[in-house]
Amino acid sequence: MNARFVKEAEINALAGITELNNSALSNMAPRIRMLTLYAIAASENRLVAGTGNRSEAYVGYFTKWGDGAHDFNPIADLTVTEIYEFLRYLDAPKRIIEKTPSAALFDGQTDESEMGVTYAELDAYIAGNAVDKDKAEIIDRLHKVSEHKRKGIQKF
Repeated sequence: MNARFVKEAEINALAGITELNNSALSNMAPRIRMLTLYAIAASENRLVAGTGNRSEAYVGYFTKWGDGAHDFNPIADLTVTEIYEFLRYLDAPKRIIEKTPSAALFDGQTDESEMGVTYAELDAYIAGNAVDKDKAEIIDRLHKVSEHKRKGIQKF
């Protein structure tokens, strides 16, 4: 059974209970992926590694109990800018470094278009550098409304 069928089954199960909005539908995919990772990890006596970073955590750009779940997260303290620097240091393939960041929540989705700021702007802001006033307001708003997501995040 693939994730599409699992998502469709869940949508059908909830049909008589509530009408799912776009946020609920979009966040199903990361939660199904995490369900899959934890099922495999439990079956093989393994741990699940997190892939969230400092930039995304700052603005809450992750799904609780989805891509925000993990047993350990080796890149939690790195900004996206630092991750790209590290990938270049490791001589990672260009297709990985140049790929447009996307959580793959829906066709055509990109992280930066969804957040309304680029990772470069976000990382500059986090570093204490000046950014456009409109971008700073977006970052401040995202940070404020996502406080509940950051409570209890473990970085180890």
